[in-house]
Amino acid sequence: MNIVPLTAFSDNYIWLLQGEDFMAVVDPGAAGPVMTALEKKSHILDAILLTHHHSDHTGGVRELREKYGAKVYGPAAEKQKMPPLDVFLADGEGFALGGEHFTVIETPGHTLGHICYYAQNSGQNSGVVFTGDTLFSLGCGRVFEGTAAQMFNSLQKLEKLPPNTEVYCGHEYTLSNAAFAQSVVAQSIVAETPFLTARVQQVKTLREQGQPTIPVSLEEEEKTNPFLLAQTVEEFTRLRLAKDRF
Repeated sequence: MNIVPLTAFSDNYIWLLQGEDFMAVVDPGAAGPVMTALEKKSHILDAILLTHHHSDHTGGVRELREKYGAKVYGPAAEKQKMPPLDVFLADGEGFALGGEHFTVIETPGHTLGHICYYAQNSGQNSGVVFTGDTLFSLGCGRVFEGTAAQMFNSLQKLEKLPPNTEVYCGHEYTLSNAAFAQSVVAQSIVAETPFLTARVQQVKTLREQGQPTIPVSLEEEEKTNPFLLAQTVEEFTRLRLAKDRF
């Protein structure tokens, strides 16, 4: 499975998934970038995977569905807030696209019904996880509908995936997240790790070159992401409130 980043708005990522016999997108906030990419590849769209109901992740669904007849997958818990779904998903359920098998991980916090999609990519030796607005590179999503405890537990669930899992999140927030990570280390809120300085420099270089900082391995995140380094709900909550004010 080949995974291509498409950009939308100021910092959204739409992930285009191309398997041997299928084409899918994750969180198409806008239809235009997807249609342009499909025209270049002379492909139609088979499936649309949604992580949560926010419009910057679902805004292109109706147009894409109308044009290509793509089947729409999404969280059953948010079906009243989303474009019409064809497949209603809950925690632990699985489905196949071509030769790829996807497993649903329920990750409430950012929204109450947020889900992530994990797949053991048959074309690589590592799995991939599409985390929407739950886990970001060096950060995590704001807690809008859920609680800090729910978000903390959701991140803990994602940490149970294999360390070499590649994380594909919904936004290019890494540079600002890196600045926050450095600030909490400087304030001794989070202990310094030998990996953070090198990671921040890598992020700066990529952004200076106009390159995405995504994907990132879960192992890298576990070593440098302050929200994954938090050991308790209380510690996580302090960090999340500090990031909201940053």
